[in-house]
Amino acid sequence: MEKVFSVSDINTYIKQLLSTDSILSGLSVRGEISNFKHHYTGHMYFTVKDESSVLKCVMFRSHASLLRFMPKNGEKVIVSGYISVFERDGQYQLYADDIQPDGIGALHLAYEQLKNKLQAEGLFDSAIKKKLPLLPRNIGIVTSSTGSVIKDIINVTYRRNKNMRLLLYPVAVQGAQAAGQIAAAINKLNQLGNIDIIIVARGGGSLEELWAFNEEIVARSIYASNIPVISAVGHETDFTICDFAADMRAPTPSAAAELAVPDLEVFLYKIQNYNIRMKTALVNKLGTCRAQLQKISSGAVFRQPYDRINQLRLRLDNEMKHLFMCNEMLLKDKKSGFAMLAGKLDVLSPLKIMERGYSVVKASEGGVVSRTEQVKAGDSLEICLKDGSIDCNVISINRGGRL
Repeated sequence: MEKVFSVSDINTYIKQLLSTDSILSGLSVRGEISNFKHHYTGHMYFTVKDESSVLKCVMFRSHASLLRFMPKNGEKVIVSGYISVFERDGQYQLYADDIQPDGIGALHLAYEQLKNKLQAEGLFDSAIKKKLPLLPRNIGIVTSSTGSVIKDIINVTYRRNKNMRLLLYPVAVQGAQAAGQIAAAINKLNQLGNIDIIIVARGGGSLEELWAFNEEIVARSIYASNIPVISAVGHETDFTICDFAADMRAPTPSAAAELAVPDLEVFLYKIQNYNIRMKTALVNKLGTCRAQLQKISSGAVFRQPYDRINQLRLRLDNEMKHLFMCNEMLLKDKKSGFAMLAGKLDVLSPLKIMERGYSVVKASEGGVVSRTEQVKAGDSLEICLKDGSIDCNVISINRGGRL
């Protein structure tokens, strides 16, 4: 009778076959990433595809944490690992232990990705760059305690200013621990409170050897620094993320020391030159003021001050006389006008009219009677004269009569 297998038996058997296959147990596959998902556990799930096929892939956290770049959908990559079966679903997939960009190195891709990310966040903006102090006294150095870098910085510093104080914070400048040590050194120098400038330096090397200075932790520690940071990593043609994040970039460690440390002799010469220029300007200004004073003191005001006072006094007297004259003329005009108006008012006065024999007739109600229609026979009237009044009664009315 034919043997019957369970589903689990078949999947386990296929998995064993794949694990013993010399090709499938260790291979690299070229394709385009799609359906990429970076799980919160750290695992990565994705597929690689070409024009006609797709292959499911998984990369566990232990390998994913070692990647130099973050894979993205649409990227051409070479995935290395082995083919096996996920027994629960009965699906074969590629278990990846490494991913490399196809055509460009992983470090170059990681460099560009981090550079674009930090630039978008504003870590490289020129507006936030801090200026170097004019006269620093204490300079912190973040580099290796051995090698030519620290020697070059010391030689340049003390050649320019023997009074400068240097504080070396030794760190590894390459390797897995280097980035963390560099970031910690920058943070520690900020905590000391007496450092004026920080120089982060390393000699030349390959991209892999300089990689610690391309790590995000270093860039963010420079961005968070309250002390100006000069980056002097590699040769003049080498540009690291550290260079972009720093407040100033120097092509070499020696150049960094020249930027940070003012030449004392040159500085003293400038002070002396400024002192001479200031004295010259002061002498010239004093001479100008003296000439102006001489010109003013030789004028008529200083030679004959009472003449000027007398002139002003005479002018004041004339102005006062003119003012009084104008005031008298104005007052005379006003009096004349007042007299004329008073005369007109006197002519129109009822008393003046009464002096000529006229009178004012008032009705008993108090109103002035000017027409015959206002009264009738028997009405009582009051006739007002210049020296008194007469009460009378109307006997008859003659309308149309004339004086």
